[in-house]
Amino acid sequence: MQTNNPIEIFSNTLGRKFIVNILTYDNGFFISISENESKIGSISVSLSVTNKSNTARVIPDKTDQLFIDTLSTRISLMKNGICIICLHKKNKLHLDDMKIINEKILSMIEEK
Repeated sequence: MQTNNPIEIFSNTLGRKFIVNILTYDNGFFISISENESKIGSISVSLSVTNKSNTARVIPDKTDQLFIDTLSTRISLMKNGICIICLHKKNKLHLDDMKIINEKILSMIEEK
């Protein structure tokens, strides 16, 4: 297991700050995204085997489930393994927030 220091992502939409922690394993990732402080929120798990991915909602999100499901699926397919994403936020994400979070996390994953 390899841990990273938390990374702060700032969004211009309403000045929101997100803290991202990524734990890297040989067969996947655990990614925690939380707004302003480290908290556990909704959880989505994806497992990829031979270019097919299955996603389960462990703790569903009321407003942004599609975002974490899609991100989890994409990362599991990139790694051909498991991706667990935990998302805690205070309010519904705006499209700009989703784009920034998605770009930063994917660039960090590609470096590994």
